Amino acid sequence: MMDLLKFRVFKLIVIIVLGGLFNSCEEVFVENRQTGSALGTTYSILFYDTQARNFETEIDSVFTAINHSMSTYIPDSDISKINAGDSSVVVDVMFQEVFNLSKDINARTEGYFDPTVGVLVNSWGFGPGKQIELDSTRVDSLLHFVGFGKVRLNEDATISKMNPNIVFDFNAIAKGYAVDRLGALLKAKGISNYLVEVGGELVAKGKNLVKNKDFVVGIDDPQANDRSTPIAKINLRNKGLASSGNYRHFRADPISGVKYVHTVDPITGYTKNSNVLGVTILGSTCAEADAYATAFMAMDLEKSTSLILDKKDLEALIVYIDGNGAVKQFRTKGFDNVMVK
Repeated sequence: MMDLLKFRVFKLIVIIVLGGLFNSCEEVFVENRQTGSALGTTYSILFYDTQARNFETEIDSVFTAINHSMSTYIPDSDISKINAGDSSVVVDVMFQEVFNLSKDINARTEGYFDPTVGVLVNSWGFGPGKQIELDSTRVDSLLHFVGFGKVRLNEDATISKMNPNIVFDFNAIAKGYAVDRLGALLKAKGISNYLVEVGGELVAKGKNLVKNKDFVVGIDDPQANDRSTPIAKINLRNKGLASSGNYRHFRADPISGVKYVHTVDPITGYTKNSNVLGVTILGSTCAEADAYATAFMAMDLEKSTSLILDKKDLEALIVYIDGNGAVKQFRTKGFDNVMVK
């Protein structure tokens, strides 16, 4: 009897000790948040680690490098020098990556995504350059300076332009690229669960470890005046997300009152007034999603939906007005699958 009692006591001690060991091996994750301003907008980064960490210095370095490479608002940036006619500039790896991705998406969208549209963006009053009065003759003349087939990335990392008046503008892809670079920074730091947002463009990896579920993000309603009432919520995991729309970005002529939307059609040279209110794209990277979202705002609805359905690695939500004036949604099956019901 005594031996049996000793055995039961020993068994209980073993269970307690093993339980303590398992509990001590269970990782406790700390939720880290960092916010700030950059690229003319705001950013927010949420990530999980076993300790409190601060990457403010490294984050600032990423934004500084991107600005130096691709900001058209900084006179001595590489892109500004190239736009001014300096053909000796040796561009960095970031510029090269954005250039090559732009070239690929330009071809896939039949020219509707085109970062050489800068001269038109400036002329319509949406860029850092001088706004001018435009008529059909001037628009036609400016189109001679637009076309990604008219520029080349050389082997020595310099840029060649067929015409010195060609102006690069990577703003339709740079924010998304910045999001991806910040994600790469976190990955290099050993972080595998994070949500990065810059000016509404996002990338998510892993999941929300505090809630033990996917990150949930809201999609802005194109018809709402604020961002408190999203048109949809989705579970975002291991994807980049970007949205584009004309609902907040337009310029009104002070005399006529006519509204000019911020999307410039690189094919016609005119700002695009279409029945598409907003586009949200899910892609393998945020840069890719950013570029396609911009392209689909310039494309006709039928053309963009056809391309989306053909490109299996993209998911989309397009909000548009039908022929009867009703607001409708086009959603791919993959987008439907991640929506929070």
